Amino acid sequence: MTTEIHLDTTTISTLNLTPARAAIEPVLNGASLPEVEQSLQFSIDFSRDPSDPRELSEIPEIRLWFVRLDASYPWLPLLLDWQNGELARYTAMLVPHEFHPTEGIQYNPEALEIFLMNKIFTIAEWLAERGLPSRSRVQSMAQMLGYDLDDGLFDLLLSQV
Repeated sequence: MTTEIHLDTTTISTLNLTPARAAIEPVLNGASLPEVEQSLQFSIDFSRDPSDPRELSEIPEIRLWFVRLDASYPWLPLLLDWQNGELARYTAMLVPHEFHPTEGIQYNPEALEIFLMNKIFTIAEWLAERGLPSRSRVQSMAQMLGYDLDDGLFDLLLSQV
C-alpha cells in the first residue's frame, strides 16, 4: 500500500513536518516494518513562476524542508517507494547534483558516497536496535544508487555491536 505525503508551498516555507510525521509515526508506534517499507511517496505542489526552469530538487526552500525531514528521520529511505523513484528524488534533495535533460540526475560523486555511507551506518544501526536484518535492505538501497557493498563492511559493522 502506497502512502502519499502531500507538500504545498506553505508546508515547505514554514518547514512544517506534520504531513510527513502523520505517515511516519506509525512505524515508531509499533507498525511492522515490512508493512510500511518502501511505501511512501511525496506529492509536491510548490508555487513558482511558470517560466522557472529548475527541477524541484534545485529549489532551496524545498531542499531545506527535506534536510529538516532527514535530520528528524535519518532512516527514512527505508520507507520510500524506491521502485517509483522516491529514493532517487530524496537523494537529489540532499546531495549536490546537476540535472541533464538527456542523462538525468548526475550526483556529485563524493557527496553521494558520503550520503550513502551515512545512510548505511544509520539504517543498519536503526534496524539492529529493532532486531531486524539489515544487510539485504542496505545492499539493495546502495544498488539503487549505483553502488555494490562488500560483505566485509557488514562483518565490520556487526563486530562493533
